[in-house]
Amino acid sequence: MNKFFNAFIVMTASSMFSLSILAQDVEEIVVTSALIDSTEITNPLYVINGDEIVNDATTSLGDAIDGYLGISMADYGAAVGQPIIRGMSGPRVKILKNGMVNRDVSGLGVDHLNDVDLNDIQQIEIVKGPSSLLYANGTIGGIINVVDDCIAAMNFEIPEVKIGYETQSVNDGSSEFVNLKRNINGFNINFGYKNSEFGNYDIPNGAILHEEEHEDEHGDEHGDEHEEDLGYVNNSDFAVEATKFGISKVGDWGYVGLSVDSLKSVYGIPFHGDEHEDEHGDEHDDDHGDEHADEEEHEEERIFSTTDSESFTIKGSYNVNGGLVKKIDYTYRDSDYTLTEAHAEEEGHEEHEDEEEHEEHAPTNFINNATEYGAIFDMSNDVMTQKFSFNYVDENTSIFGEEAFMNPANNEVLTLGYFVGRDFDPFHLDFGMRLDQIDRSGTVTDEDHGDIDSYNVNENTNSFAISIGRDLTDSLDINLGFSSVERMPSVIELFMNGPHLATGRFEVGDPTLSSETSNNIDISFNFDNGEYFGYASFYINDVDNYITLMDEDDDHEMHGDEHHEDEDEDEHHEDEDEHHEDEDDHGHGNLIHANYIQEDAEFDGYEIEFGRTIDLGKGQLKLSFGRDVVNAKFSDGHNVPRINPSRNVYSLSYAQEDVVFKLDLKDVAKQNDFGEGESATDAYQMLDTRVTKTFNLNGSSNLKVTLFGKNLLDEVARNHSSFVKNEVPLPGRNYGIKFNLTY
Repeated sequence: MNKFFNAFIVMTASSMFSLSILAQDVEEIVVTSALIDSTEITNPLYVINGDEIVNDATTSLGDAIDGYLGISMADYGAAVGQPIIRGMSGPRVKILKNGMVNRDVSGLGVDHLNDVDLNDIQQIEIVKGPSSLLYANGTIGGIINVVDDCIAAMNFEIPEVKIGYETQSVNDGSSEFVNLKRNINGFNINFGYKNSEFGNYDIPNGAILHEEEHEDEHGDEHGDEHEEDLGYVNNSDFAVEATKFGISKVGDWGYVGLSVDSLKSVYGIPFHGDEHEDEHGDEHDDDHGDEHADEEEHEEERIFSTTDSESFTIKGSYNVNGGLVKKIDYTYRDSDYTLTEAHAEEEGHEEHEDEEEHEEHAPTNFINNATEYGAIFDMSNDVMTQKFSFNYVDENTSIFGEEAFMNPANNEVLTLGYFVGRDFDPFHLDFGMRLDQIDRSGTVTDEDHGDIDSYNVNENTNSFAISIGRDLTDSLDINLGFSSVERMPSVIELFMNGPHLATGRFEVGDPTLSSETSNNIDISFNFDNGEYFGYASFYINDVDNYITLMDEDDDHEMHGDEHHEDEDEDEHHEDEDEHHEDEDDHGHGNLIHANYIQEDAEFDGYEIEFGRTIDLGKGQLKLSFGRDVVNAKFSDGHNVPRINPSRNVYSLSYAQEDVVFKLDLKDVAKQNDFGEGESATDAYQMLDTRVTKTFNLNGSSNLKVTLFGKNLLDEVARNHSSFVKNEVPLPGRNYGIKFNLTY
């Protein structure tokens, strides 16, 4: 702990010293995505207005922001869409809810959703650079902060009630919500409820592909694939029920409030690893005439997950107005999260040979309990923005059941962070640093002998980021950023040891893994003269000790050996793999054996956008073109897996007082730079449109009617970042209508 107190003294001293160097006021940066608005971007930061989310079709978090420059998603059916920032995903991208990390189990499985309620949100902030270090550790990719006013920091001036309804064609689904905001006797009351139910989504016939044999996928994968003439994705349904309640008190002294959130969901798992391949492999050994009969039997199996999350949050701000500290923002959150994966048979179906095997599948429970509290001390003054943060989290993760691939683990993190921003003619400077003391403990069970090895991994990580910007002209500015961010391996990367059907692999972690270090340099340009606008950003991200899941095969067995120096250990893992291959009764027989290993990697790419705004008198027409590219290779030259290909985004929008129209075409290139265990994915084009009309009912009430269309071309689209892109393509043509009544 002495290290942290010494660091605090150093940071405080450095900030006080900097007062004598720089001398102009700094405003907090709030910008809008360049794909929506041409507002100046001086940092790699998007702020997506909540109306953009509310007025569009209900989707996952990743799907809601997919298509913004540098942002994509890793999907696993309609309910799951984990965000990706510049090729970084999983534990490298932190999902926040009102400035605090959302403690679900999305990091434990690619088939686990980000448990975030998108009902009645104010905005979604996508942040990279110095300011992100205040809020979460290991943010190599960045942070995504979902913001609402459940705990209101300002008084509600007038009562507000919102009622909404939505229907979609692709999944024959609907969604309803109600929100209430009111100030009662000086207390701000916020209540929200949303219920969504969506069925299996439609796809073009023949879009589903299945692989017969793992061992041939590297050599002649396409030759081993067969099409399934199914016009929908089985087990792609989902239902969500979200409730939130918040109360706050606001005064000249600041504000304080509390909230209670509850989110329950049920969603199908459209592909569950090896079991499907066994079925379809048998299909092709027999006559194709039996194919549809087998599919009908298979469709009767229900593979699904249920989630249940509850969180209690206290949040507030106290205006100190002292000599050094002006304001203290404080937070506390206690969260309980459970995800259950289960198999079930549809009622009334005829028995078949595999029925007993299906009945043997017991549920698998993922439980995550976390307590977190922290504070941000605002030491800003007339000449600078300056903040110091303190945060502590105690998190326990447990997995129980048939497919439990990791023993219970504990994660304890103590953090100190610092941010300073200054304007000094002609430059603007932002600097942030973060010190984390991390303690992760867990056990690993030897599957052959039953021995349990305990591990306690303690590490201190240090991160910093700096950016400097300058206005070159009244219309053009430049920003240069550099960051060095350390990320300690996650609990699954350390202690994983078991079959993971969502990835089709038997995964083995490594408690000896070192922390990743991301050294990123970024240069961006922004142009806006009122009529023409443009944005360009170029980056190189060298990641030392990049952690990846590497399949064991003849070509890259050496990567696994780098972290298993003892040959006997390698032999143990091989024996372990063979052991699991014999466990056909568990459905693990054909899983690929894969290890979490480390190798230096380099990510580079760019985002560009330019366009024109045309004043048409009653409204504005905006035309734009955007492109983003990510390249990622390991130090030996082979490709990092599941990196999305380049994309072009063509956008047309028209807005006037009561009408907003948007037309977007996302042109996704073919991905030929695929990693081990992957194959190329074809190019596709996504044409989306949306028109919103606002009807003023009286002085205080209005009705918004939105018509939307997604994938209007009904393209067969496969997301390259998905583990199940062949078996689970993206949804087909979707159109719908949405009503939002406010009074």
